[in-house]
Amino acid sequence: MTAPALVILAHGSRDPRSAATVHALVKCLRDMRDDLRIEASFLDHCPPTPYQVIGKLAAEGVEEVVVLPLLLSSAYHARIDVPAVVDEARSRFPALRIIASDVLGYDESLLDVLDRRMRAELKDGRVRELDALVLACAGSSDSQANASVTRLARLWGQRHKLPVTAAFTCAATPSPAEAVLKWRLEGRRHVAVGSLFLAPGVLPDRAESTARRAGAVAVSRPLGVSAEVARLVLLRYGVAGLDLLTLAPAPRPTVVRPELVRTA
Repeated sequence: MTAPALVILAHGSRDPRSAATVHALVKCLRDMRDDLRIEASFLDHCPPTPYQVIGKLAAEGVEEVVVLPLLLSSAYHARIDVPAVVDEARSRFPALRIIASDVLGYDESLLDVLDRRMRAELKDGRVRELDALVLACAGSSDSQANASVTRLARLWGQRHKLPVTAAFTCAATPSPAEAVLKWRLEGRRHVAVGSLFLAPGVLPDRAESTARRAGAVAVSRPLGVSAEVARLVLLRYGVAGLDLLTLAPAPRPTVVRPELVRTA
């Protein structure tokens, strides 16, 4: 039995660094699992679309596809956009069995990546002392998604025995700059900001620039490509692959043999 193809579905950005990160992650995944067919696609802003990728797979005879939303939050895009993509793909390619996996989520393993990015930033900036942390992410109007960030921030603070605040660049408060200012007003002069974004882009840049203006001594790079992120992708893929077994088989086109057709 051939394993289902894995189609990474990223949000997409006008910033070319974002797509470059996604393609680099796909290369990392292919190196880890050279037995799998793995492709990148984007919801918006840059090609290819998921329909272009899935259509190509269908033309090549692939029968099963796992669409993996390359998202940290189970918010609007995960709840609305991704199911709409899967429904449309099933409509366009009825011979395929297609399922969407869970999003990556705010998994605790991401803190290992965050720590490496932060250590590199502290070394480059020759920062030797910290007395507070801020964990910056995109933010959502979904309170449960924001609560997941707050939980991860608490775990990060416990790791380093430092007070920490979760901050959001949009749709929720406090912003990264507000969180930094709050710590500084309390007398904490060495505040570092962890960038909980998968790839560079407008929101990470905004978080960094505003946090530094507010007095942050360090702002880490986005998570980017790492073994932890790749393993998390493969874990979500594996669970979705098992869920494919419970789906009804895709309908097959009816073939009428000429010798069975009666003439009037």
